[in-house]
Amino acid sequence: MAKDLASLEALTRSQGQNTLIPRRVKMKRTLTALLLIGSLAFAQADGAKLYAQCAGCHQANGQGLPGAFPPLAGHVSDILSKQGGREYLIKVLLWGLQGSIEVKGMKYNGAMPAFGQLKDEEIAALLNHIATAWGDDKKVQGFKPFTAAEVKALREKKLTPQQVLEERKKLGLK
Repeated sequence: MAKDLASLEALTRSQGQNTLIPRRVKMKRTLTALLLIGSLAFAQADGAKLYAQCAGCHQANGQGLPGAFPPLAGHVSDILSKQGGREYLIKVLLWGLQGSIEVKGMKYNGAMPAFGQLKDEEIAALLNHIATAWGDDKKVQGFKPFTAAEVKALREKKLTPQQVLEERKKLGLK
């Protein structure tokens, strides 16, 4: 087969063509691109996998359970559109949330546990999943994915779930 390949290469060169080499280069570039796309998809999958911990309350579709657990779908964009909304969402995951809130006209009074045990990268991936899974990112002008550096910068603060509720109120959210 190698002899056949060499013969084919010699034939194309004699005709002023060099099609085999560019094909190899194209193949290498294609494989590199596929690997990159695959790794990005895997990173997104991590957030989706982590969301399984949230789905028991907020449901797989992000719609929550009326009166018990608030929806995330459609509400995350409301939060992200507020100045300080990104930081607030990180704080909710790091330290939890406790107290009475209102989402889409429905009142909720409960407690969301903290997920501060997750790594910074995991919290960023989880927030990216929550922000993109139901199209909330498309509703926010200039949405940028969350980063581990953003999470790390806020982790040093120590808040109670009640203090996170006060942060919510500062955003003008009920």
